[in-house]
Amino acid sequence: MTLAPQSRSLRGVYGISVMSELSGVGPQTLRLYERRGLLTPTRTSGGTRRYSESDLATLGRITALIEDGVNLTGVRLILALEAENAALAAQINQSIDGQP
Repeated sequence: MTLAPQSRSLRGVYGISVMSELSGVGPQTLRLYERRGLLTPTRTSGGTRRYSESDLATLGRITALIEDGVNLTGVRLILALEAENAALAAQINQSIDGQP
């Protein structure tokens, strides 16, 4: 059975140490971002954090915004607005594709 590309990108596969190594962001900072609601890794039955490709992309966006001088509250707002914008764009595309 093959997973769809989107579901594969959302599946948590990286532990916190691997995520830290891949992103260059320390484990304590990753935990902070999770507490602030910026990242939401999945958890194993034992409670271990598992990060996905999607989380890695989000972390890249967070890092870029912070480098641009945006504080964590601003980052949260920007990420929420970008997600809302993407959802609206998907709705528009779905409406267009559904028309004759």
